[in-house]
Amino acid sequence: MASVTASQPPKVATDPTPAESPQGRRRPRRFRRRLRTRIILSFLLLGTGLTALFAFLTDYARQRVESQLVEDVMNRNINEYARRFYVDPTRNPDLPVQQMYGRVVKREDFEQLRQDEPDWYELPDGIHNIVGSDEDGEPFAYKLAVRKTPDEWFFLAYDMTQALRGEAQLKRALFASLLLFSGLSLLIGWWSASRVMRPVTELAARLRAYRGSSQPKRLAGHFPEDEVGQLAEALDDYATRLTEVVQRDREFNADVSHELRTPLAVIKGAVELLLSRQDLDERTRARLLRIQRAEQQCSDLIGSLLLLSRNERGQGRSDVAVVAEQLLESHRAQLGGKSLELHLQGEEGGLVVEAPEAALSVALGNLIGNAVKYTPSGEVVVKLGDDAVQVIDTGPGLSPEDAHGLFRRGYRGTHAGHSQGAGIGLSIVSRLCELYGWEVSVRPREDGQTGVVATLAFGGGGRR
Repeated sequence: MASVTASQPPKVATDPTPAESPQGRRRPRRFRRRLRTRIILSFLLLGTGLTALFAFLTDYARQRVESQLVEDVMNRNINEYARRFYVDPTRNPDLPVQQMYGRVVKREDFEQLRQDEPDWYELPDGIHNIVGSDEDGEPFAYKLAVRKTPDEWFFLAYDMTQALRGEAQLKRALFASLLLFSGLSLLIGWWSASRVMRPVTELAARLRAYRGSSQPKRLAGHFPEDEVGQLAEALDDYATRLTEVVQRDREFNADVSHELRTPLAVIKGAVELLLSRQDLDERTRARLLRIQRAEQQCSDLIGSLLLLSRNERGQGRSDVAVVAEQLLESHRAQLGGKSLELHLQGEEGGLVVEAPEAALSVALGNLIGNAVKYTPSGEVVVKLGDDAVQVIDTGPGLSPEDAHGLFRRGYRGTHAGHSQGAGIGLSIVSRLCELYGWEVSVRPREDGQTGVVATLAFGGGGRR
């Protein structure tokens, strides 16, 4: 037997990991996964976890039972080995069990044992695990039982090499089982997820097919009376109520538009009739012109709001310079004693947009109206560009709070004070831009002066 070194498992001292400080703690990241993927992952993790647990417990039970059985056999046989030696001390007794090697060392041979088997010499009484390699490099392992008396030392070795090979084969089989059952869990999870998610996918497909329809069809009749069927029934009920609300809203907008157009037409006809008189003084004529401009603004606003309620684009082409000049002229008549100058910069007739004048007038008029309202003195300049128009004022500027909520419905800026208005003008501008594919932005001036630059960009809808 080759001489090997008996090794005891070392004790590893581990330092406690310091608690992570709240400053260094990472916030958990959220991953958005499809429900089908979550179901497949659940089956995969469940199958892999159960299989791995079963493999671990199987290997642990095998090692524990095998170790107990071998140690019990060795404890009984070393006592029997000692008894047979004392029956006939002149010869080495036979072993009652195969796969064992026994040796008796008498007192006069203790020093010889120190030279031949130094590892055995140092071992105390008990069962020891010995591992190593022979002269050919082949690994071996055995258990060594030791009984020491003052006159004789008894050693009994049990070969564990075949057991270790069997253990390696068992671990390979368990690993293959783990892979096999993980694959089966993945397939079962994929199949189950497909069956479970098929009604949900069909429901989503039917909902997408109804997109844009003002009268969506019923969904509940296509699904059984399960959870998906209940969801389809709830969606049908919600769609019905939503359709009724939208229909009432459209009817109300159409009725209001129709009813308001009649008095506005009366006002327009009366103003035109009065303006045709030759005996009007300039003061009365100015007031009538102001009424005429207000009537036109009301008509434009009603038309634009009606298009917004229907989510429809109006047809027509508008010259931005002409509309801007009309708006500036209207605001000049309302300045009163305000020390404010209104200018138009840019080439007239150079920028034309594919939209009715009513929509352009409402969008641009709100931007000019805000600039005039919040600029106590100085100037307001409407600057025409290649594909956009800018409204530049010399007012108090724009705070970060205003920049964040400026286009929110009902929001009034920090400089609004006691001025009239409900805070919906820029909200209407934003909705019109969304409808026609325009872009609107408001930012502070960057030339060192106080004030705001409002930009209405027409994208592909403007042509020079």
